[in-house]
Amino acid sequence: MGRDEVLGAFGRYLRFERDLSPHTVRAYLNDVSSLLDQLSGSIEDLDIAVLREWLAEQHDAGKARATLARRAACARTFTAYCHRQGWLDADPGLLLGSAKAPRDLPAVLDQEQAQEVMDSASGVEPKELRDRAILELLYATGVRVSELCGLDVDDVDRDRHVVRVMGKGRKERSVPFGLPALRALDKWCINGRPLWVRAGSGPALFLGVRGGRIDAGTVRRVVHAALAQVEGAPDMGPHGLRHSAATHLLEGGADLRSVQELLGHASLNSTQIYTHVSIERLRAAYRQAHPRA
Repeated sequence: MGRDEVLGAFGRYLRFERDLSPHTVRAYLNDVSSLLDQLSGSIEDLDIAVLREWLAEQHDAGKARATLARRAACARTFTAYCHRQGWLDADPGLLLGSAKAPRDLPAVLDQEQAQEVMDSASGVEPKELRDRAILELLYATGVRVSELCGLDVDDVDRDRHVVRVMGKGRKERSVPFGLPALRALDKWCINGRPLWVRAGSGPALFLGVRGGRIDAGTVRRVVHAALAQVEGAPDMGPHGLRHSAATHLLEGGADLRSVQELLGHASLNSTQIYTHVSIERLRAAYRQAHPRA
């Protein structure tokens, strides 16, 4: 198998069998292309020594630990695929270990700051109505920015107060939201969206000023602008509102499994970081308030 054939076949596997996002496919193919550059011969020469040498060079080049962990995971996926295809007699990726990437605790808003962020978007112009609805829905549901951008008008069930979300791996889930988000959505859909609708708008829930479906960059600008108006709020993007929503749910008594389902995490391990966030916030409050802390 030639290099281009291998990359092409692996790319099709990632897209059509693994159903990974275009961004993830590009990242995997770039990593595999770098790995293949390490080979002096054909694909059959790929072994554990080559894998370790490739990662060692990445380490020496100063790549972050998280990057090395991701590339090791990509290499294991690739070698397992090559072995199933019969291109490798054995799977060298099974022998490849990697240190877990460090998991820094995400910055989150406190509940008063979250309320100030929601209130920062006020007014009756279409952009102001849209931005308020975006902020309310992001914080109310904890959806990812890509999930928010992909929402259609019919995905919102006003009677049941839930929104249908298409998550990673094209897994669909329903996420509840409260009255503030419903009121903001109603104002946008009744008084804002109709003024921006164009022939090519389609069913998109959130629109840009030219009438097309909103993109992630615009949503990030909306969030950054709102946070900039709140004194003491950390500068973060839409994912920060997702972190804040999850943390506030746990602080309010929600169980970890429910938060996992709401966020669309495949593994509970991804959700457990928010328990650490809550504990750290509790420790900080204790150190500040207790006389013998």
